[in-house]
Amino acid sequence: MAEARAYFNEIDPYAAQWLRNLIAEGLIAPGDVDERSIVDVRPDDLAGYTQCHFFAGIGGWSYALRLAGWPDLRPVWTASCPCQPLSSAGQRKGHADRRHLWPSFYELYAECRPPVAFGEQVASSDGREWLAGIRADLEDLGDACGAIDICAASVGAPHGRPRIYWVANTNRRGKRRQHPAQGGAESESQGEVGGAFWERFRVVTGRGIGWDRGERRRCAPGSGALVLAHGFPGRVAQVRAFGNAIVPQVAAEVIRAFLDIERSAA
Repeated sequence: MAEARAYFNEIDPYAAQWLRNLIAEGLIAPGDVDERSIVDVRPDDLAGYTQCHFFAGIGGWSYALRLAGWPDLRPVWTASCPCQPLSSAGQRKGHADRRHLWPSFYELYAECRPPVAFGEQVASSDGREWLAGIRADLEDLGDACGAIDICAASVGAPHGRPRIYWVANTNRRGKRRQHPAQGGAESESQGEVGGAFWERFRVVTGRGIGWDRGERRRCAPGSGALVLAHGFPGRVAQVRAFGNAIVPQVAAEVIRAFLDIERSAA
């Protein structure tokens, strides 16, 4: 059986080396790390890779896929597009921000047509507007798209960190509705992913766990790291890497929901 190879795209040198270390330890899918900007990546660069992880950070999506039981040999793309254009912690320039990189990802996605893609974005009014735009793009291709606004506390983490998680599936065709910006109703996926995805996460979000103010600065239980503590070598780089990372346990719930829907539709 051929060895699965994953492609990790990450421009931060510190996070890129972290990825290489995780690959070497076998903690995420075996593969290669590309430190170029996504704007310089071409479809031919991705040939031969089973999985492609863009804005890979410290490998959270690859780890989440394994947690959810997704084999390294099964094709998938992931993308946690930069949140700075949409985050209250940034300048909120939106599409005018040079870090608005969805168009670059979408160009590759539309050319390569992976069967499944997962992604994540900040949960805010700007983030929801962003999601409406990407759903419109994905459904223009005929793909079904589902999404959920869920926080880290839903899986027991001692902090909120609400995020929008989305999934696109080329095997469950969606029906394109007119986007509000075009004078019509909101874009809504009519494929099998849509409604079942939301219903699955109604249960997940309903079991959210409260968190105490004194725990806000801690990582997830068992991590052994206090990311804002003084004295860590490379503290700034570590904090930046953690701050840009997804919570893999939340992403794993998103992936499991997709797998549940897939099995029920088989």
